[in-house]
Amino acid sequence: MSISLLKRCGLSRGLFLIFINLVFAITVSNAQRIVSGKIIDATSRQPLVAASIAEEGNQKHTALSDQDGNFLIRVSSVTTKLIVSFIGFQSASITVTAQQNARIELQPASVNLKDVVLDNKNVQQKFATLAKVDLDLHPVRNTQELLRVVPGLFVAQHAGGGKAEQIFLRGFDCDHGTDIQVSVDGLPVNMVSHAHGQGYADAHFIIPETINNIDYGTGPYYTPHGNLNTAGYVAFSTYNNIQKSQVQVEAGRYNTFRTLAVIDLLKKNKEKQSAYVAGEFNYTNGATINKQNFNRFNLFGKYNLAITPATQLTISGSGFKSKWDASGQIPVRAVIDGSVDRFGSIDPSEGGHTERYNANVIHTHAFSESLSLINQGFYTRNIFSLFSNFTFYLNDPVNGDEINQAEKRDIFGYSSKLIKKSIYDSWTVNSTYGIGVRYDATKNSYLAHSVKRVFLDYVKLGNIREANAYSFIQKQATFSKWVIDAGLRFDYLHFNYLDKLQPSEPARSKTILSPKISVQYALAPAMEVYVKAGKGFHSNDTRVVVANKGEEILPAAYGVDLGVIFKPINNLVVNIAAYYLHLNQEFVYVGDDGNIEPSGRTKRTGIDIIARYQLTKYLFANTNINFTKPRSLGEPKGADYIPLAPRVTSTGGLFYKKKEGFNGGVTYRYIKNRPANEDNSIVAKGYFLLDASVNYSKPKYEVGLAMENILNNEWNEAQFATESRLQNEPSPISELNFTPGTPFFIRAKFTVFF
Repeated sequence: MSISLLKRCGLSRGLFLIFINLVFAITVSNAQRIVSGKIIDATSRQPLVAASIAEEGNQKHTALSDQDGNFLIRVSSVTTKLIVSFIGFQSASITVTAQQNARIELQPASVNLKDVVLDNKNVQQKFATLAKVDLDLHPVRNTQELLRVVPGLFVAQHAGGGKAEQIFLRGFDCDHGTDIQVSVDGLPVNMVSHAHGQGYADAHFIIPETINNIDYGTGPYYTPHGNLNTAGYVAFSTYNNIQKSQVQVEAGRYNTFRTLAVIDLLKKNKEKQSAYVAGEFNYTNGATINKQNFNRFNLFGKYNLAITPATQLTISGSGFKSKWDASGQIPVRAVIDGSVDRFGSIDPSEGGHTERYNANVIHTHAFSESLSLINQGFYTRNIFSLFSNFTFYLNDPVNGDEINQAEKRDIFGYSSKLIKKSIYDSWTVNSTYGIGVRYDATKNSYLAHSVKRVFLDYVKLGNIREANAYSFIQKQATFSKWVIDAGLRFDYLHFNYLDKLQPSEPARSKTILSPKISVQYALAPAMEVYVKAGKGFHSNDTRVVVANKGEEILPAAYGVDLGVIFKPINNLVVNIAAYYLHLNQEFVYVGDDGNIEPSGRTKRTGIDIIARYQLTKYLFANTNINFTKPRSLGEPKGADYIPLAPRVTSTGGLFYKKKEGFNGGVTYRYIKNRPANEDNSIVAKGYFLLDASVNYSKPKYEVGLAMENILNNEWNEAQFATESRLQNEPSPISELNFTPGTPFFIRAKFTVFF
């Protein structure tokens, strides 16, 4: 605007300059009304993830702390007050000024569900917070208990604790990991194209006492999670540092022993650097007549270094080695006619050994309060050998049908994530840009025929090379009562199989785009509704891909969730979700007999209910109830059941938790009868079990008792519809084969803290 024009409008140069300065001051004032900061545990000096930050008296201005405890929040005035809360900690009120970088230390306190705040923040992070509560209320001592912390997730073990658990989630029999992605500190647990099954997720290298939190999600709606994330994902995270060292000894029925040591190596200045090591040894003979002779040794170490206030380096390494004997599955007919006891064995030479070694490096750099970069590199070495006999004398009436599945594998991986936080006038936008690659290489992965662990001949033998490169972009916008989270993921997979028994097929590759979106709306301060929709996938086994000449490489999964999370009263949190999930292909590879057997399309509809209730200051109750209707598509009615897919499951418990003195709880798990084959003519029996524990805790020591199956129910842990033939039978019979569940079991522990 020219001066002459100003004069014609009746404005002097002085008034014009005042006007410009006023606009500039208002603009700067608005731009500066941002407060950044970091929230940490005052005792452990650990960052607190998903802590709630809110401006006092202004429900529109809220935020959550990120994976490093950092936050950004828009405030309404230059000087204001922030209310900071996190479950299990004392809430804090702090006066801040705009553009201040605040450091907030929260003091540990008793768990109180009233600290779970429902507002316009991400529902998914609230679920992770509830999992943290469950973990604190019910400390676990093995991998099975660790997985059971995840609401709706059910596990079964049928090799004496030696191999990966059988996982059930949202109407899926995920086998050992085909439709659920599992990780720890960003390191993948699943192994694709494994000798024993696609997505094999053996998490026994994790020492439970090192786990700080469990992030989880159901359905294919999460952009950072790619291959195998169809039914859901589970992401464990370990402590960056520990408050106390501990040594623990356990002993129980069936000649069961466990020793544990977690040692703090650097006790001073933990914000600058910290380090600890953990080790455990397990041994048991199990409840079976044929002793399991199960033994496992685990070792884990972690080191954190703050290179600068903005740069963090984390290095961790772990290793485990396990060996066991297994009684294997028992056909029902053999128990009925008395030829075999429920805890007996048809082939007592089953069992195996496995080893896994991991290295994990994470480098985090904050360019500013709103921009950070996370780089991660990892390496895994896995050695696996398993002897099984599912059909007994069906194929070889002389030697029997024992098989040996084995492989040696190297996994290399790298990922990078750029995270940007932006605050506009009424919007907050969190953007994540990610890239990564994973490369699996196995040497002499094989399936062999054996007798009493002596090699006879190969059924399958070859080298597998599988690569997965990916990139994704995710945007989460928060405004008023809305949260919109949208993402797009791109995956490229390359499959190569060098078959050593017959001419090899050419390598194959394929790409897939996976869009995902969720919308969340706060109906009221204590009620939120959300809808999620997305596409995911599980890759097929490399041997299937090349044999099928590249057909059906990446069968997709499409899902929709509609849910509500609410607090009808201060101490009760309820989440109800209805869902639909469609899979283009259900199964991938029948590795136990070497046959390629892709199946057709399936659908699942269901309802999940999660409830957490605090009865008194120290008494808590929780329950998870899951209803699913799983069906195959394109099959005649009555022949469209999905074998072993659970229809009703429920877990929960009652817990008494004090900082000192007596603590304990009673937990239950229930699974309803379910079809074991396509026409439901063979039924896998359901069961209801009660477990209990009681501890007496002091700052320097803890003693306790843990009891499993306190009602001493007779139950089948793993069950399959199998065609088999015993040595004296003229023809095969298809019926239920099972491994027996553990009877009443008790173990005692003594722990010293220092």
